[in-house]
Amino acid sequence: MRIATPELTPEQIYKLMTGIVVPRPIAWISSLGPGGKVNLAPFSCFTFVSNMPPMVGISIGRKAGQRKDTANNILAHRHFVVNIGDETLLDAIHASAEEHPPEISEVELLGLDTLPGETIATPRLAAAPISLECRFHSVTPFGDTGAEFFVGEVLVFHIRDGLARDGKIETELLRPVCRLGGPNYASLGPIVTKKAVRQTPKSIMPRDATPAAGSAGDAAAPTSAQAPASKEVP
Repeated sequence: MRIATPELTPEQIYKLMTGIVVPRPIAWISSLGPGGKVNLAPFSCFTFVSNMPPMVGISIGRKAGQRKDTANNILAHRHFVVNIGDETLLDAIHASAEEHPPEISEVELLGLDTLPGETIATPRLAAAPISLECRFHSVTPFGDTGAEFFVGEVLVFHIRDGLARDGKIETELLRPVCRLGGPNYASLGPIVTKKAVRQTPKSIMPRDATPAAGSAGDAAAPTSAQAPASKEVP
């Protein structure tokens, strides 16, 4: 089979891509909405982009051309929490994808408990085995449908006791879930361990005196209304 992308609609391409790029980890993001309500939504276009400082990235699309609540909340408050759910939380993860008005709290609807953030005002989920308190770093637009790649700097790792050993996460104990195409998910499955491959140790690169364009320290970075940029100031 051969499929030429110019012949496809955005919805058709989305269905193909989400079935091809699998499995995908799920960033279960809590953010502050209007009136301090806690918004909660899952995003599976999720990865880490830097280890020093630790940074994670999430692609957030739009609905009918409008930003989703999570994107608006991150831009408004400049912080958010990435919660990592396990198998016991799968039903709640899926249910939190349901669309609601901005003033409705998914956390309240689902009866989920929260814990206050240590370094940011956004709370984390009490039941999540791992939560990352993040400070907004940058946002970069991609494509013709308004998708934006948000990057946050991790300020605090909250890890359930017993999940970390020798500085590493015991994935089998974490029991994470992942997203497939459509309303389909998967669990960890068998773990295959291979011989460790020798790697050059990570090192810190010297920084220029002037921040890179679009970085958190670049106050002159243009907004999306001026030109494509990697930082957006609401």
